[in-house]
Amino acid sequence: MADRGGFGRGFGRGRGRGRGDRGRGDRRGPRRGARREEEEKWVPVTKLGRLVKEGKIRSLEQIYLFSLPIKEHQIVEFFLGAALKDEVMKIMPVQKQTRAGQRTRFKAFVVVGDNNGHVGLGVKCSKEVATAIRGAIILAKLSVIPVRRGYWGNKIGKPHTVPCKVTGKCGSVTVRLVPAPRGSGIVAARVPKKVLQFAGIDDVFTSSRGSTKTLGNFVKATYDCLLKTYGFLTPDLWRETRFSKSPFQEFTDFLAKPTKLSIVDDTEKTPVY
Repeated sequence: MADRGGFGRGFGRGRGRGRGDRGRGDRRGPRRGARREEEEKWVPVTKLGRLVKEGKIRSLEQIYLFSLPIKEHQIVEFFLGAALKDEVMKIMPVQKQTRAGQRTRFKAFVVVGDNNGHVGLGVKCSKEVATAIRGAIILAKLSVIPVRRGYWGNKIGKPHTVPCKVTGKCGSVTVRLVPAPRGSGIVAARVPKKVLQFAGIDDVFTSSRGSTKTLGNFVKATYDCLLKTYGFLTPDLWRETRFSKSPFQEFTDFLAKPTKLSIVDDTEKTPVY
């Protein structure tokens, strides 16, 4: 009898609909060249995307200032471009018990960042490893956040550490970041160290508790820490708030113009194998 916790077909004789290892076959997806063409020809489908492509919005900080939701990953690529790096943190198999056995899928955790104050985390589950990684990279780009950096002592040179002590939590895992003097480096475990490097933090002390062997929760707790760095209002941010128009309001005349629709002949786009 097969082991219940294994990654094969498990118990059950496989009668009925489907297979235990569904989705593991050698199906051929779309050609790689066709995907590259699609990436090059970005046609924005949101108002924010149109403003970015036309050069009306010049930085990600303008988007963050008005809390505009980013729904196209090309917007992040447009601003950060080649500076954006990604790393697969973990790929783990997850299973669902069906009447035909187990259905195995793969869950990918991906971190992206530009080593200069921007970091994102994406989690995606799919039947195939490559599809899961590709989806996780896109989700990580959509979830890119600004990371506030500060000083440990005198304000000399560029900011190098977190501005204050911050705590993030996910599941049972709690991560605490403590400002460190210049030259200390990132004193952290392997998982949060990679996230903090991508965020552009040079020196920090960390403290963690809980089940840190659960990598998914560990990396999410670290991401939660970095998310909170801009949530803490310090005295140097007590300046008078000067309200300005949001990009949607400022460029309302441009957005009111109808967009040009490109009609593509279906016969040309049909892939031939």
